[in-house]
Amino acid sequence: MKKFFLLLFILPVLAFAQTNRGFSVTGTIAGLPDSTEVKLISTTQESTVLATGLTKGSIFTLKGQISEPGLYWLDVGGEKVHIYLENVPMMVKGTKADLKNLSVAGSASHKDFIQFRDIFNPLVAELNAAVGDINREPDESKKPELIKKYEATTEKIKQQVESFVSTRKSSYVSPFLLYISAQLYDDPMFLDRQYLQLTEEIRNSNIGKLLGEYIAYNKVGAIGSDALEFTQADPAGNMVALSSFRGKYVLIDFWASWCKPCRVENPHVVKAFQKFNNKNFTILGVSLDQEKEAWLKAIDKDGLTWTQVSDLKGWSNETAQLYRVQGIPQNFLIDPNGKIVAKNLRGADLEAKLCELLGCN
Repeated sequence: MKKFFLLLFILPVLAFAQTNRGFSVTGTIAGLPDSTEVKLISTTQESTVLATGLTKGSIFTLKGQISEPGLYWLDVGGEKVHIYLENVPMMVKGTKADLKNLSVAGSASHKDFIQFRDIFNPLVAELNAAVGDINREPDESKKPELIKKYEATTEKIKQQVESFVSTRKSSYVSPFLLYISAQLYDDPMFLDRQYLQLTEEIRNSNIGKLLGEYIAYNKVGAIGSDALEFTQADPAGNMVALSSFRGKYVLIDFWASWCKPCRVENPHVVKAFQKFNNKNFTILGVSLDQEKEAWLKAIDKDGLTWTQVSDLKGWSNETAQLYRVQGIPQNFLIDPNGKIVAKNLRGADLEAKLCELLGCN
């Protein structure tokens, strides 16, 4: 499992737009020598400097313009602290001996950022500790309990995200938080629900649009999202559309004759089909084969009696590309309304999920 670092600012640099007013940052930092260089720097491209100035009598002023509020570095003589910048007058106060605890006034976004940081950094530290405990535990029998702790912390983070966004729908910090915390949980539908709470102005901001694009990309194939329509040819050349199975539970099963893990998995899929095909369930196999003869032989040998389709383009299979399939076997379970309700069900997990949905008797 991986460690998480919440303050990994992966957002690209946003182009500066001309606005009617810009920012001014006036700082008073006791103990700073005269002519200390102070700069505002991009957090993603540190070669991008927004403004620079020199101190005189421990005071400095930085001016410029940004397209919208965002997180930047305030570099004071080579030591950096975060500042959430807005096109407003801002005041910075503190001492050279304690730069990390500078006070920043004037920016509502910075106030939101500090609240976000104080809430989430301890949770991310807790999550990292849970990951470390899992990775260091040599006894496999103890790992499930540690994983539960990890999942509980992840759930706490999601609850805090929801609480933060619901009370700050017009804050530029909310889409920023949603973007960078997305790495902590694999749930684009949750992310989408939070995004849709944001005001239209925030959704239409640069960071809001970037977040919207990220969500749209990651919703493809996500549990809770609509299954994407596709049509491919069966072995006889008949075109088969996913929508023709609407009203049934359908397992879209990506596989190939040359894929050994797929062939090992096929008996489990056959067993599930035989048990549930009379309970409003079927399977639609999508093969990533290139050779039709090998595809047909595998269908026959493995006893795959359900509908099979392929465009015989291998990894370039258009349906696999549509669903962003990067490895096989891979599957998506679609409900009668066309929603994805589960994915990547292997072995006994497939039968267990179908039992849950359709009953085992």
